[in-house]
Amino acid sequence: MDWQGWFALGLAGTSLILMSVGRLAPHMVMMGVLVVLSATGIVSADQALSGFSNTGLITVVAMFVVAAGIHHSGGVDLLVHHLLRNPSTVRSAQARIALPVSLLSGFLNNTPVVATMIPAVHAWSRKIGISPSKLMIPLSYSAILGGTLTLIGTSTNLVVNGQVQQLTGGPGFSIFTITAVGLPVAVIGVAVMLLVMPRFLPDRKDQQKFGSMREFTLEVAVSFDGPLVGKTVGEAGLRELERLYLVEIERDGSVVTAVPSEERLRGGDRLVFAGDTQAISDLLRINGIVPSVHEDEPSLSKDRAERRLVEAALSPQSDVLGQTIRDARFRDRYGAVVLAVARGGERVSGNLGNIRLKPGDVLLLEARPAFVSRQRYNKDFLLINDLETETPRHDRAWLSWGILLILVGLAACGVLSMLNAALLGASLMIISGCCSVGQAQKSVDVPVILTIAASFALGAALQETGAAMFVAEGILGLSQGNVLLAVLLVYITVSVLTEVITNNAAAVLVIPIVLSMTASMGVAAEPFVIAVMMAASASFATPLGYQTNMMVFGPGGYRFGDFVRVGLPMNLFIGALTVTVIALVYGISPG
Repeated sequence: MDWQGWFALGLAGTSLILMSVGRLAPHMVMMGVLVVLSATGIVSADQALSGFSNTGLITVVAMFVVAAGIHHSGGVDLLVHHLLRNPSTVRSAQARIALPVSLLSGFLNNTPVVATMIPAVHAWSRKIGISPSKLMIPLSYSAILGGTLTLIGTSTNLVVNGQVQQLTGGPGFSIFTITAVGLPVAVIGVAVMLLVMPRFLPDRKDQQKFGSMREFTLEVAVSFDGPLVGKTVGEAGLRELERLYLVEIERDGSVVTAVPSEERLRGGDRLVFAGDTQAISDLLRINGIVPSVHEDEPSLSKDRAERRLVEAALSPQSDVLGQTIRDARFRDRYGAVVLAVARGGERVSGNLGNIRLKPGDVLLLEARPAFVSRQRYNKDFLLINDLETETPRHDRAWLSWGILLILVGLAACGVLSMLNAALLGASLMIISGCCSVGQAQKSVDVPVILTIAASFALGAALQETGAAMFVAEGILGLSQGNVLLAVLLVYITVSVLTEVITNNAAAVLVIPIVLSMTASMGVAAEPFVIAVMMAASASFATPLGYQTNMMVFGPGGYRFGDFVRVGLPMNLFIGALTVTVIALVYGISPG
């Protein structure tokens, strides 16, 4: 192997470290890798950019739009209303979630499925008196297992298929190729989950994470004849306070929210601050600030048309991760003010401005009514408590399901390729009004698309330079020519990578190695590729390993250890089950 191969391996290792550390977003890391590979000439410009025209990637984009059509037409709501009802036990409640969600995730991207179900399950849990912590992890795990049922169940399956087509020049897999392995794994996995998890999941009652408004806000007033009257908020020094944020001003029965620095103060203005409530003495030392005369009735306890209180969880793609609340400048960036932060189901105490934000943190935000509509598709937030969602087009719910069935039928019968069937389905969703053009555009997860497309450049470099063959020979050495052991080693490799980087990137990096390895062994690549697809999806052990795990982390009030306790055994069980099923389906003997 020449220097280009070692350089490609070093670049792959560096990208893995950078993505696992989490300081840089995966799409930024992989785009940087693409630039380096193209600039050094290790891959040609055509090879570096080939991922952006890959059929698997374009199919992923089209399926995002199809999922948006189901979501915005209220298609998922049909199942929610008809299937949840009133279970008598925790296990039956989990079953009512697991069965429809796993089936849905077999044909739709599981992220919008889980996003739709979270508020419904949260409200349902209160109604039936079962803690959300007993239901949210099963919701995510069911979506993960369901994604292994078909080729279109997850973006990873489509991307792997597209990369195999690109590297081998072959036709790829059909929509149900993975089903022979995915179906028994999903059925047994869901059954074991329902049997075991009710006793091992935490039982954290759905208490108000943020308690009383009094716990994290304080109010003062502007003196009628004081020196602050007529000054702007900035001139009064109320914008640069160390331990407090000015949230809103109540004035003459109305409210000024997300107060700008240019807002002029008037006598009698009631100022609401968030932050360290012990700083009330610091506020009252300011000349012109007096105690509020309405302490018996906190301002934030009143319903105001000018204000929204929103609970939103930070996504793993958020731009503010790792920053303090003060440095993130929420008011300027989002037009909202952070009132409090919850982590692991409990409010984070201390100086609000110095809290460093992490993935899954649930923020209590005070914002203007337009905030939700503006941020609903912002990848920084996974909105939890969205009280004013767009009304679904319920009259098109059944139509959206019909379009999905047509798509699946055309692809399954070989009338159209998976790409063309997905493009047709996406077009019909927009033309029929199941989703608008704007909703279709916003449904496409751009960071995911960039990560996938750029990963193809590194995959091509590993293949072209012989680095993939070098790693493949190492795995072959460990397996000593045993095909089943080689499948197991591939599964373990992808599973570990998926827990520390994105599942799509993990799969794309390993596929060139798998193809080189199977060529050397003289065996069919299909069982190995199926193992990659399954391992990239079966990520249960951490909230960071899979998007749906992160989505339920805050709403379920979980701690990191909750996922490790139930997810690590799940990872091991599903891994052993998958390799066993692959051996049975493809006739691979242990010897």
